[in-house]
Amino acid sequence: RSPTTISVRESHIEKMGKVQDVQYEILNVLEFNSTRKRQSVVCRYPDGRLVLYCKGADTVIYERLADHGNELKSATREHLEQFGASGLRTLCLAYRNLSPDVYENWNDKYIQAKSALNDREKKLDEVAELIEKDLILIGATAIEDKLQEGVPACIETLSRAGIKIWVLTGDKMETAINIAYACKLINNNMKQFIISCETDAIREVEDKGDPVELARFMKETVKNELKKCQEEAQQYFHSVSRPKLALVIDGKCLMYALDPSLRVTLLNVSLNCSAVVCCRVSPLQKAQVTSLVRKGANRITLSIGDGANDVSMIQAAHVGVGISGQEGMQAVMASDFAIAQFRFLTELLLVHGRWSYLRICKVVTYFFYKNLTFTLTQFWFTFQTGFSGQRFYDDWFQSLYNVIFTALPVIIIGLFDKDVNASLSKKYPELYKEGIRNVFFKWRVVATWAFFAIYQSLVLYHLVVASSSRAVNSAGKMFGVWDVSTMAFTCVVITVNLRLLMMCNNITRWHHISVGGSILAWFLFVFIYSGFVLPKAQENIYFVIYVLMSTFYFYFTLLLVPVAALFGDFVYLGVQRWFFPYDYQIVQEIHRHEADNSRIGLLEIGNNDLTPDEARSYAIMQLPGQKSRHTGFAFDSPGYESFFASQAGVYVPQKAWDVARRASMKSSWSKTTRKN
Repeated sequence: RSPTTISVRESHIEKMGKVQDVQYEILNVLEFNSTRKRQSVVCRYPDGRLVLYCKGADTVIYERLADHGNELKSATREHLEQFGASGLRTLCLAYRNLSPDVYENWNDKYIQAKSALNDREKKLDEVAELIEKDLILIGATAIEDKLQEGVPACIETLSRAGIKIWVLTGDKMETAINIAYACKLINNNMKQFIISCETDAIREVEDKGDPVELARFMKETVKNELKKCQEEAQQYFHSVSRPKLALVIDGKCLMYALDPSLRVTLLNVSLNCSAVVCCRVSPLQKAQVTSLVRKGANRITLSIGDGANDVSMIQAAHVGVGISGQEGMQAVMASDFAIAQFRFLTELLLVHGRWSYLRICKVVTYFFYKNLTFTLTQFWFTFQTGFSGQRFYDDWFQSLYNVIFTALPVIIIGLFDKDVNASLSKKYPELYKEGIRNVFFKWRVVATWAFFAIYQSLVLYHLVVASSSRAVNSAGKMFGVWDVSTMAFTCVVITVNLRLLMMCNNITRWHHISVGGSILAWFLFVFIYSGFVLPKAQENIYFVIYVLMSTFYFYFTLLLVPVAALFGDFVYLGVQRWFFPYDYQIVQEIHRHEADNSRIGLLEIGNNDLTPDEARSYAIMQLPGQKSRHTGFAFDSPGYESFFASQAGVYVPQKAWDVARRASMKSSWSKTTRKN
């Protein structure tokens, strides 16, 4: 293959046994894009003949075929349906003989379009339409595209988690439906709504050759079908059995369904369905459907794909996930997250995604709580001072409250907090529905935190002030405003840090270190800060903490006030957990006496939960492997799988390339040894 020629080794039927290399000249290449759904090449034979070859989706190729050859069209259409029913991916091939005059006239227009500065892509598509017509059908191709391991289980788990899954594919309808069945997205118990352009009525209008009439007829047909589906869906919802619904629509019908006049109806029907399959869709249509759900239904959308034709869909969604597979790295480069296989989406969403949601909710609400508590203690002080502007806390206390004294614990909870471990998150995917309902960040949750912030600020301020009204230091003098404010600030720091421990689902050594370190940092700071004579503006703090700590009042208040402030929270959390538990709390109670089995050994899993074959497959899956930078599949480099398996005691049959690789490694090792 060169930029202008291609050599093909051919064996002719009339000259059996004779093989020769034939060189063809490549004149023009009409590239594939999301609108054309086809690719063409114009080549010159050695004898001077000019031929256009075209490959593409069957719906696109059949529109551009010549009128003759109906028998081959019918036979090929039957073959395409058989291939699609078998789950194979199909393409149609066609050609057209060109006369030199026709080609020269067309090539002049093609060169002008190719050199255009404005709307070049559009002009190239228009010029391609001039020559890609009156084609003669060659036939169809079909290839198998196997599902990755774990895809059906992953989709079933995500469906149980309350996630609605839509399949947007370029395959034929039969192939798409077969894949949906294989993925357990559709089953026989579902009521299926199928909107297709492959009907006898539409084919009759197609045969007339009037594109305007065909467009009008198809739009009207799609409109009637959508209304019919919507009415049937309402009937099923009011029935006793209430079966799940599935919508299957092809690319041509989808083009008319995305019209502004029908878009709302399509969205209503789709949202009432448990599964939606859009087949024979272009990359542009994938992005349009994603944007329709994102903006029209105001739902959070996630798109996942592995090829360049999925890039627009990935970019149109809120969250884009790319699979680093056999189809290149374009999807990965355009995505927010990259995974090696589709089944890892379970861990990404149900484990890490849910943990992140819980952590973010806790971090945001806790920040709101601790700052409201701290601010309100100063607000209550203004009532005593008659709003004179007298400050309650020292400036450095206020500046370092969020920076040092309460910063580290909230970071730790944002990094390490988890309600249940990874294995339970996947065992109970319904826990993910709490995030869909936004259970942990509703106005009710914020109002509850605000209520307890107000309650604690009142307790902290009034108990400290009331207890200090009759307290005296070791010299017999009454405490001043800076003694009271330092005592109140100490209680605030201890209370908000201990409250963070009460909201943790699991407490590790990092929680102890962060909370204890924050409280210790406050005492170290105030010891140093109070031990120096500062400028006049800060001289009131001098020696305050030493005076306070020399009295029994300090230790009694330090013990009593935080306990009284947190007592209401303790009662609330106990009542809520006993009588109004969240779903994850129920799971915690079920498995409270079980050890954390998120890292179960291979033998333990094989003996208890899995069949021998499943246990062996799981054991192989857990082995360390050399991961390819290009494909993303483990054990991409030959020779590693059986080696690691033998080390772990798992039997894996040796492959031919393993033996060859080790033989070559031994020979190279022996040569190196001889040299040494």
